[in-house]
Amino acid sequence: MGEDGFLEWFATHAWAFWGVTALGLAAAELLTLDLTLLMLAAGAAAGGGAALIFPGLWWLQVVVAIAVAILTLVVLRPTLLNKVRNAPGYRSSLESLVGSSGIATAQVTGSVGEVKVQGQVWDARAFDPGMIVAPGQDVEVITLIVYPVDHISRQLEEN
Repeated sequence: MGEDGFLEWFATHAWAFWGVTALGLAAAELLTLDLTLLMLAAGAAAGGGAALIFPGLWWLQVVVAIAVAILTLVVLRPTLLNKVRNAPGYRSSLESLVGSSGIATAQVTGSVGEVKVQGQVWDARAFDPGMIVAPGQDVEVITLIVYPVDHISRQLEEN
């Protein structure tokens, strides 16, 4: 098959290219879960549909793919994200940290600090504005306002 034969084959089977692209983007969406790649996959699928209807008009396929991708990113994605975030039982990554244990990676005061929780470093501040949490000290997360674990134990012992 020469170059002309390949181009002719590709022109008549462009839908396969669009389909593989759509499936690849949809599969990659499973890694991000932010619905962006899924919207791009919808655009690629629309491009594939245009390729089936208008096999020789590659420019039209590209225009349809871009238009559908932009439309779904602007209109559909925000609506879907809003529904997901308002679903019962949904917890954002920040909310899932509440109650977790961590360690201070830098001094934490009432206004500034840094802790490592679940393998990620976060900015934090102490629960009590007058408290200082030393680096290396264990902490517990209360919406990323932290307190040293031994401070609580000390307070309980004093009372």
